[in-house]
Amino acid sequence: MAHDSAAPDPRPHHRTRDVRRLRHSAADRPFIVIWEATQACPLACQHCRASARPRRDPQELTTDEAVDLMEQVAQFGHPAPLFVITGGDPFQRPDLMTLVRRGTELGLAVSVSPSGTPTLTRQALADLRDAGTRAISLSLDAAAAAAHDGFRGVDGVYALTTRAWHDATDLGLKVQINTTVTRRTVDDLPDIAVQIRDRGAMLWSVFFLVPTGRGRTLAGLDAAETEDVLNILYDLGETIPVKTTEAHHFRRVCLQRTILTRRGVPAIEALSLGPLYRRLRQRIDDLGLTCGRQRPRRPPLQVSAGNGFVFVSHRGQVHPSGFLPLPAGDVRSQRLVDIYREAPLFTALRDPAQLKGRCGACEFRSVCGGSRARAYAVTGDVHAEEPACAYRPGSFPYLADLIEALAASGAGSDPSTAHPLATGGQS
Repeated sequence: MAHDSAAPDPRPHHRTRDVRRLRHSAADRPFIVIWEATQACPLACQHCRASARPRRDPQELTTDEAVDLMEQVAQFGHPAPLFVITGGDPFQRPDLMTLVRRGTELGLAVSVSPSGTPTLTRQALADLRDAGTRAISLSLDAAAAAAHDGFRGVDGVYALTTRAWHDATDLGLKVQINTTVTRRTVDDLPDIAVQIRDRGAMLWSVFFLVPTGRGRTLAGLDAAETEDVLNILYDLGETIPVKTTEAHHFRRVCLQRTILTRRGVPAIEALSLGPLYRRLRQRIDDLGLTCGRQRPRRPPLQVSAGNGFVFVSHRGQVHPSGFLPLPAGDVRSQRLVDIYREAPLFTALRDPAQLKGRCGACEFRSVCGGSRARAYAVTGDVHAEEPACAYRPGSFPYLADLIEALAASGAGSDPSTAHPLATGGQS
């Protein structure tokens, strides 16, 4: 199972110091389309969204239907959305190379998210490259073999994954590394970051657990711990390229940290960061991850479920996200373009006014919006407040700086009219 992207980011954006937004309207076409080619996978990962199974589902999209799906993706226009083939394990489909080749012929930037299984050979990776794949993503959830293999449910997965990482890089493929954060794995983050730095990766995607599928049984971080980890990821951003999955409030953290840095205010006190932050910060300092050569920081991209992002299941059902099990249509009977642009679920998810609770009252709601998947998994309401966010609307004191930063991010030239800070705060 993959995270939300295994693709390079070749298309134009408005770029700011803090948050990026798409040049085109997210209501018109998605930035990325994820297709779950199959749920078949020999692994038994503890967090698996798909609750993957050993054998393929006979109701999966056929080769012809999969080609039709890619043709529909191309119909969104130029630039076409990025197209990621995920699973399960995509290598369980014997037509994988045919589909990658056809997608490439259609002008799609095709990426693949394979599982760490014996099918992930150097030759298979070379075949993907020759068929037109630009990038792959691999999952690494712990810094050592025993812990990673235990999380994935099969011995030897760590060795297969790290070998594939080396082979893919050697073959000229770009590699994204996906890491799932749980209470059990969080202390491995600094040591995984060292591997990202030393081995090289296009991007590190850190996934914050959503309690769906097998992930319901795992212990995720609470809201305060999530804040601590998001701030650690910000600290690492000048050393390695990092993004978050299902932690959209990372965009808020980036805005806050930029403002605090500009003002010379220590973040640890201003944001009330806790013991987990202090522990992880000590570790990344000890590992030399906050010194030495710096790289341009990668600002997070303003994309979320149904808002620049769409997921198509192995049976052709269309969802705003793979972690949000609410179907809005079916590509076997409807056009993906129509579902994405017009389905009530998708249009509602693109409307910040639909947000409730703290998210609805938050001055960051247009740039963040919270994880709709986590809100739904915890409360049953897709518009409920983000359960893993500790921020209290109106509590960040630097109003003038914040208005300027939100305007630069595309959230509106005067967001003060839409949030409770309009009459207060420190300028």
